[in-house]
Amino acid sequence: MHRVQFAPISSVIAGTAAATFLGLAAGSWGRSWVPAVGWLVALGYLVISNALLLRELQRRHATRFGPANMVTAARSTLVGVISGIVVVSFLAPIPVALMVALVVPALVLDAVDGWVARRTNSASELGARFDMEVDAFLLLVLSVYVAKDLGTWVLWIGTMRYLFVVAGWIFPWLCRQLPYRYWRKVVTAVQGIALATAATRLLPGVDALLVALALVLLVESFGRDVVWLAARRSESGDERLAERA
Repeated sequence: MHRVQFAPISSVIAGTAAATFLGLAAGSWGRSWVPAVGWLVALGYLVISNALLLRELQRRHATRFGPANMVTAARSTLVGVISGIVVVSFLAPIPVALMVALVVPALVLDAVDGWVARRTNSASELGARFDMEVDAFLLLVLSVYVAKDLGTWVLWIGTMRYLFVVAGWIFPWLCRQLPYRYWRKVVTAVQGIALATAATRLLPGVDALLVALALVLLVESFGRDVVWLAARRSESGDERLAERA
């Protein structure tokens, strides 16, 4: 049976995270154990996310990872590091410039992996799902970070997609495959930009307005999908997990 060559990717991801946190550990955060917490969170994310990805690759008998997935894997690495830094931010101050230096490339790469998939004709259902999960977790982490300053209402941005999935366990009609809608990707991009802007703390007052607008757009997007699904809940059809990108 063919096996996808995944080990080198895992090594690069783990090595990147390790090098990043070695640099952070060399900084002066006062308490020497604080960077270690970030280490554990980042590496924990990477181990779990790579294990889940590897399981899906094997389940689908994939024989190659593909260039677009490699870009998404690089973005996932950044998300892991960002996760560790956000956790550390609850224990000690972190440089805003560091967050910006990590979040901006993570958002930019979200557009790059789709472009690469189209140019290399390597788009796949797994790749789209991988991209979606990385997007969702990045928004969750950023919303946790921004909620410290703007309030817990921001957490709705990061948790809404996961609440939608949980609701699907209770109401199976929510699990019907949704038709592709480009507007979802636009809304996702708006969430990332709004949260990244708020994370920089460079636009006090304006950042709260941007995040609130982003939340309104997200509610509209989810609401439209729920209405579409509700109108078809009596129909038989594919009951796969609804894909939200």
